[in-house]
Amino acid sequence: MGHLPRKGTDLLVNAKPWSNWSGTQTCVPGTVHQPADSDEVGRIVRDAAASGSTVRPLGAGHSFTPVAVTDGHRVQLDKMAGFVGADADAGTVTLRAGTRLRDVPGILRPRGLALANQGDVDPQSLAGAVSTGTHGTGLGFTGFAGMVRGFRIVAADGEEVHAHEGAPGVAGELFRLARLGMGAFGVVTELTMDGVPAFRLAADEHPEDFDEVRRTFPERVAAVDHMEFYWFPGTDVALVKENTRLPGIEDMESAHDPGLLGRAGDFLTDEVINNAGLLAMCEAAKAAPKLTRKLNAFAAKTVSTRRYVDEAHEVFVSPRRVRFSEMEYAVPLETLPEVLDEVRRTIDRHRAWVSFPLEIRAAKGDDVALSTAYGRDSAYIAVHRYHRESYRDYYGLLEPIFLAAGGRPHWGKLHTLGAGQLRERYPLFDDAADLRRRVDPDGVFLNDHLRQLFGE
Repeated sequence: MGHLPRKGTDLLVNAKPWSNWSGTQTCVPGTVHQPADSDEVGRIVRDAAASGSTVRPLGAGHSFTPVAVTDGHRVQLDKMAGFVGADADAGTVTLRAGTRLRDVPGILRPRGLALANQGDVDPQSLAGAVSTGTHGTGLGFTGFAGMVRGFRIVAADGEEVHAHEGAPGVAGELFRLARLGMGAFGVVTELTMDGVPAFRLAADEHPEDFDEVRRTFPERVAAVDHMEFYWFPGTDVALVKENTRLPGIEDMESAHDPGLLGRAGDFLTDEVINNAGLLAMCEAAKAAPKLTRKLNAFAAKTVSTRRYVDEAHEVFVSPRRVRFSEMEYAVPLETLPEVLDEVRRTIDRHRAWVSFPLEIRAAKGDDVALSTAYGRDSAYIAVHRYHRESYRDYYGLLEPIFLAAGGRPHWGKLHTLGAGQLRERYPLFDDAADLRRRVDPDGVFLNDHLRQLFGE
């Protein structure tokens, strides 16, 4: 497919089979491009449109859905990474779209800056995180898309558009409706984000009674900068993480004192939840499913309190070496206690005790049209399944509970909804879908998954 490579474009023909991080999606792209700038992206898009083919951007391949699947032209953004500029008066930083989240602290810290919030993993590209609705936790903070103050995007005609608030015409519409766009409106090449002074976090991580945390989460998450908790099904223990923001990144030598950090322990996010301990649990539960509840109870009882101070990204991010699939729904914050109670009853009733914990977070409501937190403060419930086990029955038990509570699915995580159901949950869905058709009437940026989502 497509034309011969032009100067400056790294083009791989007859690409190898590709799989996303979790192994839930595979494809063989027709052609793989690694452009270095927006002009090259524009040429790729024009060539694809002229030949009746399609274009799908790829960041890190960390989404669980088929959002990046293609048999047409794939645009990998790895060469379009790095710092563009900062505006101290506006409080913004501008980065190229392919910048990996793991590299952002190294780019911004020497400038005394940071992004306002962060999720709990960081391999994603910035554009991928924004475009699928990646978020962290904390009612004072939105997800990544809510931090966007402007972006550049190559549209279906191959021209780059600067979308920002107050921009005239289509550029303004793209900012209003397509900040979170899953690559369905074009290829994002650059993003201007809210920037804040670099900061540290004081972390307090400890076990608590699950019912108490469940009941009080809406109030507690409003009283601390960042709060989340994990719950192993079949247990009565919540593993709580509360992080308080501290100004500056000076005096980090004392913060890195091993006595303060205590990183040698078997703390939940280092081993029990994420890595070696969890892998052993998952394999044991797969071999002997009847042991799962006992294994979960053992894991929940082995964690202990840990308090430490570190740079923000070191606290926010946890390594993920055990692969899994994931479904996550955002529900109105005030419904979280009741929803989680129903989740627990359903899991117990069906004896669906799996070896991965649920993760509960929250985010501030925003004005991003396709955001899971559009117009409301939201609680997030993420459910996981070991990648060597089928997720369908387990997710099928829980998804109706989330839907009944008015839940909205994370765009990068597994769900079963199409345009009809999405329209009921996103007030501006039809406006966004209409704009998508107007800026890309031939569906250059679509694949089968996106056609289902947008009803095309």
